[in-house]
Amino acid sequence: MTITQRKAALPPRADVPREQTWDIEALFATPGDWEAESQALPAAIDALAAHSGKLGSSPEALAAFLRESDEVELRLGRFFSYASMGASVDGRDAAAAARRDRASAVAASFGSVTAFAEPELLAMDEATLRGWLQRPDLEGHRIRVERVLRDRAHVRSAEVEELLGAVQAPFSSERGIHPALANMDLRFGTAGGETVTQGNVDRLTSAPDREVRRQAWENYADAHLAVRHAQAGMYATNVRQNVFLARARRYPDAITAALAPDRIPVEVVTTLLDTYRAHTPTWHRYWNVRRRWLGLPELREYDVKAALVPPRPVSYEQAVEWIAEGMAPLGEDYVRELRAGLTTERWVDYAENDGKRQGAYSAGAGRVKPYIFMTWSGTMSSYSTLAHEIGHSMHSLLSQREHPFAVPRYTLFHAEVASNFNQAMVRQHLLKRAREAGDTDFEVAIIEEALGNFHRYFFIMPTLAAFELECYRRIEAGGTLSAPDLITLTADLLKQGYGDGVTMDRERSGILWAQFSTHLYANFYAYQYATGISAAHQLLAQFGEDPGGARERYLAFLRSGGSLDPIDALREAGVDMLSRGPVEATFRTLAGYVDRLEDLLAARPSPK
Repeated sequence: MTITQRKAALPPRADVPREQTWDIEALFATPGDWEAESQALPAAIDALAAHSGKLGSSPEALAAFLRESDEVELRLGRFFSYASMGASVDGRDAAAAARRDRASAVAASFGSVTAFAEPELLAMDEATLRGWLQRPDLEGHRIRVERVLRDRAHVRSAEVEELLGAVQAPFSSERGIHPALANMDLRFGTAGGETVTQGNVDRLTSAPDREVRRQAWENYADAHLAVRHAQAGMYATNVRQNVFLARARRYPDAITAALAPDRIPVEVVTTLLDTYRAHTPTWHRYWNVRRRWLGLPELREYDVKAALVPPRPVSYEQAVEWIAEGMAPLGEDYVRELRAGLTTERWVDYAENDGKRQGAYSAGAGRVKPYIFMTWSGTMSSYSTLAHEIGHSMHSLLSQREHPFAVPRYTLFHAEVASNFNQAMVRQHLLKRAREAGDTDFEVAIIEEALGNFHRYFFIMPTLAAFELECYRRIEAGGTLSAPDLITLTADLLKQGYGDGVTMDRERSGILWAQFSTHLYANFYAYQYATGISAAHQLLAQFGEDPGGARERYLAFLRSGGSLDPIDALREAGVDMLSRGPVEATFRTLAGYVDRLEDLLAARPSPK
């Protein structure tokens, strides 16, 4: 059976092979065990309130609270992960959806109950508190407490902090409504006789048959357009909530509030967007290369992922081998653990089943083991996604092993470096192998995978970041966000990147914002993909100059986790993200791929 010859009806979750699912039982053996924890955990959270008013009484009292709080938070992480993971793999499972909602409420109660902690710490004499942090029983908590101290200006009274903690659950409601709508209620029709789903839409919009691509792309967009006003209302609500929270914490605007905890200057985002706009001609050139090779009079949006050479089916097992071979420069230990996670340890849920939500992610899951969520489509895109997500998982494994739970987890800014690095390193290995074998079709396929990755992270994500920044500015200025406004804004931003190389359907293109719940409902998230891919390519370049030193610096970056702010961690690894250099260098890498692709395709007869 070829990639496009799939049965229209996907199997129910209960019928997929066990080896294609993740080992969720390592978190809780049965739903009943999770239910038992759902009864016990609220009491453990409530018990933390007994520490209120006592943190400054003695170092022993502070240590007791931090130790107990960490224990509860670790349990909460496992509890929430199990519920969230169950809902991800089957959006039609009402019991799983109910567990996710209950877990969200319990997580919000933890924030409300422990809201007293930061105001009490800030009420202490700072010199005394810093002295206490030198004690063995508190030293492990030093980084977390010091970050509370540096955010002193934005921590409110205990009463206000309790209120801000209590609103987290109601303020997250639209983030739960959007995936329920997208994954459970929307229907995307068919393409080429196959039902379009969140799990297969990327494969269908990459199909060799242009009519299949068109049907999939248009039907997917039309389903979102049919509920555009509800979607706009949800997103506008999310923006207003984040603006409110930023103001409540006395930040000048929402973007500063989102970036300040990780010590990322706003200029990192604005410089990225300025640099992106300056280099859009590289994208314009790529669209024209693609149009000429496909022999099309015009390139439409449903053509931007069409294969330039016959699609090469990729099995999951083959992808594991490619990734293990490609990551060999990081050493035998790294590769051995990576391979075990992808196979016998069952970190990955890659089955395609009815009700499975869109996208892919890696989750730490309460320090039990890393988990990867994705849907295997048997394509180069699937291999690329797996390489990306295992980068996250290995980052989690190495950093958690290095630090106690009290040390903060790495940030999203850190995370997208590790994932993109894995893709870049494996890609470099496969390109070398293809060139040595004289396999130009495989080389083109790898370059297409690279350009597909760049399209998502260096085209779509900067576009969404610019969209997001403008939306927040409008709300902060007292404006509104209607569905027509959001569609027009998105279409205008996409036009900058498409230039004259792509003929747009502005209405369907403009609904793109509604298709990215994870990225836009986590405010100021999208830009970090572009900074991540930039830092990753600079780190990879170091391996060509000093392989041993580059390996040690990169592994040190992974192990550092959240112990260093992301800008500082990357600086120690040899990358300055406060400059334009990494983004500009990555655009040069992109241009190099376009150059090579043009050379390869010019030497081949056109299929048309």
